Amino acid sequence: MRALVTGARGGIGTALMQRLEQEGYDVDGRDLPDFDVSRSDSWQLDVGSYDVVCLNAGVTTKTGGDITELTDEAYRQAIGVNVNGVVYGVRAAARSGMRGAIVATASLAGLMEIEGDPVYALTKHAVVGFVRSVAPQLERRGIRVNAICPGLVDTPMVDPMRPALGEFPLIPPADVAEAAMRAIAGGGAGEAWIIQPGTPGERYRFRGVPGPRAAGAEGLAPPMPT
Repeated sequence: MRALVTGARGGIGTALMQRLEQEGYDVDGRDLPDFDVSRSDSWQLDVGSYDVVCLNAGVTTKTGGDITELTDEAYRQAIGVNVNGVVYGVRAAARSGMRGAIVATASLAGLMEIEGDPVYALTKHAVVGFVRSVAPQLERRGIRVNAICPGLVDTPMVDPMRPALGEFPLIPPADVAEAAMRAIAGGGAGEAWIIQPGTPGERYRFRGVPGPRAAGAEGLAPPMPT
């Protein structure tokens, strides 16, 4: 069995690699400077040779949340790594004929508001929406895709926030990796798994949206091309 992990040098990436190796996977870890997930030409590798793909690379904007301080470079980097890195990875898997499981690292920021970094929240909402929307067609190709949505994880990414966190508990990266394994083994698709301190990870229950109330169409979903 083979697995691919992007963002492999980060705290979550390292934990994912270790956990997959414990399960007997031959793990291929990719990260900068050798592998840039935001570049489409990076994804010329044979994704079809992997049984599991963890699209884990991610960045924040480091602007402190002030939209007036957001630079074009920081915005492009966040979109490139957090969104393009997932879309390009999923596309490469589908094109390659891969059959197996994909896990995309989103965040609780993909399910709630994050005043401290609105662009980061934008990208993680995009990941959750993309995973939910692309899941049916990937299932028809023999690929299950899910998102994991951890809260604050004990990695260098939260270092700027540590003084303000006080005694707030952080999630060990190993717990995130364990939740990813649950998503891989769970048999579902298009799911978002929440990870919080002291929890093993659980599926987020999306409430759905109200349907039409027009006569004869009550509760119907709009027809969509497939």
